[in-house]
Amino acid sequence: MSEAEPIRRIAARGDGVTASGRHVTGGVPGDVVLPDGTLDAGPQHVEPPCRHFAVAQDEGCGGCQLQHAGEDALRQFVTDRVLHAAHGQSIEPQDVLPTHLSPPATRRRATLHGLRKGKGAVLGFREARSHRIVDLRECPVLLPELAALVPPLRQLIAAYADRQTVDVEVTMIDQGIDCTIKGIEAEGLAATEALLDFARDYGLARLSLDRGYGAETQWEPQPATVTLGPVPVGFPHGSFLQPTQDGENALVEDAKAYLQGANTIADLFSGLGTFAFALAGPAKVLAVEAARDAHLACKSAANARGLPVQAMHRDLFRNPLQPDEASRFGALLLDPPRAGAREQIAQIAASEASRAAYISCNPASWAKDARTLVDAGFRLEKLRPVGQFRWSTHVELTSYFTRD
Repeated sequence: MSEAEPIRRIAARGDGVTASGRHVTGGVPGDVVLPDGTLDAGPQHVEPPCRHFAVAQDEGCGGCQLQHAGEDALRQFVTDRVLHAAHGQSIEPQDVLPTHLSPPATRRRATLHGLRKGKGAVLGFREARSHRIVDLRECPVLLPELAALVPPLRQLIAAYADRQTVDVEVTMIDQGIDCTIKGIEAEGLAATEALLDFARDYGLARLSLDRGYGAETQWEPQPATVTLGPVPVGFPHGSFLQPTQDGENALVEDAKAYLQGANTIADLFSGLGTFAFALAGPAKVLAVEAARDAHLACKSAANARGLPVQAMHRDLFRNPLQPDEASRFGALLLDPPRAGAREQIAQIAASEASRAAYISCNPASWAKDARTLVDAGFRLEKLRPVGQFRWSTHVELTSYFTRD
């Protein structure tokens, strides 16, 4: 019979891991795996706050993987994910800043899935590795305003959906909830009036339908905006927004601290201008983005207020800033998609740039890019792990590189 083994850490997919490398579903540091394979829960093994959570992820809601981990264990998991990625590329940060975790009930955007069943409907997140939809009755992750919209949305799906899956995107913006529904036809005057009544009754900022050709606005009493830094920016359908306001604030504050004193900054993969508007004044900022709608929204907001932000429409994967272009700026900021910024990082490495802040939602791709910068003479001055997607295995970070 094997001996009891303590859980030492949480692996990337949420399993507990012992010193011998054994993976145990539901284990957190402080738990002990007994000889018969059962877990003796330690002080960091807590009662999940949501009825839909299941340690075996194919039995419950797939939105969270770590609700059974206490605050310290969750924080250590986020920290370890980032540091292991850096160490995997033989990179040692000079200063690891305290890990930031967004609190519960702060998620301001989500995509829910619905399905008509009999005279009713189900609406919620899918189980992990499954198409089965868990009918959401509570959610400690979402903003309360978003969670409160689930029951009326379920009724709407029951009334107007056919037998195909319905996708519902909800995002909290300046005017309230922006809601886009894909999979409902709602043809005819009566259905249209019912949708408008729904939007009015529940105070939606915007209601849109996607019939397969992109979102079409049905209701928008005021232009939809999201405030970035001090600037309200038009919010195109499907635009990227940081998952929590709390997390966005943490990322922005780090970027401002890292790039303090730079007079000119290139904000690469700038989106709507999350960082550009926070960094502008006294710095002049070039905001470079490939998505046309986001680029135009950023450009319009900057021009309307006479801000020192120049928006450039450019695909940095196919046409990255060249070394001579990157060298013109006092500092660079990157916030690329999960795939990272390999093409752009190669050009920065070959440039004369000496300061770069890199925000990432994928420690693995970030670490490869960081290795390229270090090989080119950069030092990783600061690194902060960030957990915006609370109780999930999705981890983010901020980092700051310099070279002489």
